[in-house]
Amino acid sequence: MKRVIAFLRELKQNNNREWFNEHKDNYRHAQGIFNEFVGQLINRMAAEDESIRGLDVKDCTYRIYRDVRFSKDKSPYKTHMGAYICPGGKKSGFSGYYFHLGVGGQGYPDGHMLAVGDYCCEPNVLKIIREDILDDGNQFHDLVTNAAKYGFVLDDSWKLKNVPKGFDKESPWADYLKYKVYCLWTEPDEQLFISDDSVEKVANIFLAAKPFLNFVNRAIQYVKEGNDI
Repeated sequence: MKRVIAFLRELKQNNNREWFNEHKDNYRHAQGIFNEFVGQLINRMAAEDESIRGLDVKDCTYRIYRDVRFSKDKSPYKTHMGAYICPGGKKSGFSGYYFHLGVGGQGYPDGHMLAVGDYCCEPNVLKIIREDILDDGNQFHDLVTNAAKYGFVLDDSWKLKNVPKGFDKESPWADYLKYKVYCLWTEPDEQLFISDDSVEKVANIFLAAKPFLNFVNRAIQYVKEGNDI
């Protein structure tokens, strides 16, 4: 994966079509290395998470070309390579395991990242998750606490200032109800991706957060089945 990171750093410094076209072979080589890693990771994790069995690499990876139509940044290429491993593939609507290699900086998208959960929950899904937290806050707290041992933290992007209307603001779990994003994330050291046993290490970190993922996907499945809420 060192070659992948090296290519992304070069691309960061030369994010234009002329340079990219001249180095298309380097990109394809880096892409091949990354896709091989994703394939190995899927196979390793599927041994313990049957919900992702049968996925192909193409079900989980993304194009490097940016959609710049509504962006002030007109750079044509992403400077990270990412994959979203989830039941049914990246377009299924289910939560999953996401990771990407950046250019070694901090924050999205420059930092290397691991994430588990849902970054854009539908309102109905949010409602179910919050109700489940109220029903068994101890369980949810344990899921978050156990994942924290592997560096994961809850993403508090756009966290509400107040408990949503209709939910008990006096609940001991009130703070958890304020989240609009039920996603765990961490920015690991680059060594995680370049060690000889990186597939095993990444898989173990992801699988440690599988119970949290199951909690979120249970709500998504409930809504997908058309249950009244």
